[in-house]
Amino acid sequence: MSTHHFIDHFAGVAGHYATHRPGYPPALFDWLAQAAPDRELAWDCATGTGQAACELARRFNRVVATDASAAQIAAATPCAAVQYRTAPAEQSGVANASVDLITVAQALHWFNLDGFYAEVRRVLRPGGLLAVWTYGVFGTEGGAAAQAVQSLLHTFYHETVGSYWPPERRHVENGYADLAFPFAPVLVPAFRMAVEWTLDDLTGYLRSWSATARFHETNGIDPVVQLEQQLSGLWGEGRRRILWPLFIKAGRL
Repeated sequence: MSTHHFIDHFAGVAGHYATHRPGYPPALFDWLAQAAPDRELAWDCATGTGQAACELARRFNRVVATDASAAQIAAATPCAAVQYRTAPAEQSGVANASVDLITVAQALHWFNLDGFYAEVRRVLRPGGLLAVWTYGVFGTEGGAAAQAVQSLLHTFYHETVGSYWPPERRHVENGYADLAFPFAPVLVPAFRMAVEWTLDDLTGYLRSWSATARFHETNGIDPVVQLEQQLSGLWGEGRRRILWPLFIKAGRL
């Protein structure tokens, strides 16, 4: 049994997380379903509020979606064929050698990797696929105004809330380059996330950040309010295109 102590960085922002976190490209899940040896059972570990789990459920007969945060599971989106559970990454409760695909979206950097990888080896069937991914700082499109928006967001990320990010954030920023991944690698096509967002969409997303929540808790001030005032004249009334590169690692036993 792992002695890794779970710290829930998202309990206070589970509602924002459920509403404002961007979705992953459907083409990614199409590829995962094709690469898995079968489509009977997928385990979405650290599911958050179910962004990946619900996409998997469109392609797999059953999905077990676990998260160590009870608040995240309580806010998860109900989806047919998805069974949500509160459980740590190292203790899924899934049967031995039963899983065709394991996914970890934007969460591997929080894990006790030795404990999780032992659980992967226990539950993954022969030839089964483990896929983990992360996305870091996003970019905006749209000329000079977009550059000004990007500058303000850069300052917010690195300076306003920069010191409130937990140390694990460095793994997100370098695309998981330094995290161990002891499985036979599988070549993954390039994918990226893209949304068309209003300013309200953007500020909701910023409030789902653990660093923003920690700043608010520490100082009693919502740091997004001032940023929203600065952005309002640049953003306009419509939507702007937001892009994130996806960094993905995939492998088999």
